[in-house]
Amino acid sequence: MADRGRAAFFDVDGTLVRTNIVHTFAWYALNQGSIFGTAWQTARTVASVPLFWATDRLNRKLFNELFYRYYAGQSEDRLVGLADEMFEEVLRPAIFPGAPRLLGDARRAGCRIVFVTGALDFTVARLARHLEADDVIANRMRFVDGVATGQVVPPVIEGAHKALAIRDYCVREALALERSFAYSDSFSDYPMLAVVGHPTAVNPDGKLRGVARAYDWPVVDTTGAST
Repeated sequence: MADRGRAAFFDVDGTLVRTNIVHTFAWYALNQGSIFGTAWQTARTVASVPLFWATDRLNRKLFNELFYRYYAGQSEDRLVGLADEMFEEVLRPAIFPGAPRLLGDARRAGCRIVFVTGALDFTVARLARHLEADDVIANRMRFVDGVATGQVVPPVIEGAHKALAIRDYCVREALALERSFAYSDSFSDYPMLAVVGHPTAVNPDGKLRGVARAYDWPVVDTTGAST
């Protein structure tokens, strides 16, 4: 039986770019205030950003439920349209210098490049095209009649659900999970890293660095010019 193909699954925030989804939200609120209606609503939204930072650190599931609620009532066309501008102003300048090389190494090894992120799919679409990803696993906002409901289509892509999404993707695409790679900077993505045959810690936080050391996982740095 011929060997099945393999993929390289990349977390995005902190791994390939220095920003995260709170930066994206803050950009919408600060630079495109009209998206949130009145000046009062915009000010209230901006004031909520510190709450998002704190919640993200304490409970990722609660963070996602709280965070995406703020998109309720927004036009799908406007959100998608603004994503291109946000890519140019926020994401493109935030790409780590070593990210293209890390992606290139995986591509030359014969891997399908797949981004796995808790961000909304339309906010990372341009980044994925720019970095030549083959596919994206991301959260998807539920829209009704072209208007955001503030809820994402389940399952929410975060923590252990990233690992489940990767496993399901490999089954669906006939890829070998044990021959595949995963890359992340955060201990919260331990399930995603552990589910593949070849995990790598990238710019790891303290807890992930300790795990990588214990299991002898490779550790790379994309924040500089080389990995």
